[in-house]
Amino acid sequence: MTDYNQENNRAVWFDVPVRDLDRACTFYRAVLAIGVDLSESDGFRMGVLDHQDGIGACLFIKPEEISSTGGLLVYFNAEGRIRDAAAKTVELGGKVLEEVHAIGPHGFRAIVLDSEGNRIALHSSVDA
Repeated sequence: MTDYNQENNRAVWFDVPVRDLDRACTFYRAVLAIGVDLSESDGFRMGVLDHQDGIGACLFIKPEEISSTGGLLVYFNAEGRIRDAAAKTVELGGKVLEEVHAIGPHGFRAIVLDSEGNRIALHSSVDA
């Protein structure tokens, strides 16, 4: 976690529970078009989403915490490629719950289930 995160963001990190870490890493690499690095420490494996100068996140194996029906909704950056990200969601075993739609002056979002069954939002300031 960088000082930038702690000084400038209300949220500084989030964990995404998964059933299959390798499958989830493949999903997030493709849908978000970012790097996801596998890391292991003291027998604990996780996939760390690329987050230089931004909010960090990791994928960790904890299937009992997956929620597809409600609770916290995390918005992932799909800037300038939200339609591609929604298409990749389906290609990689996820499901589109709400197609890409405008959210007023705040841009566009799609609500999807990731490859593990978590409900997440994809966000872009433009519909592209």
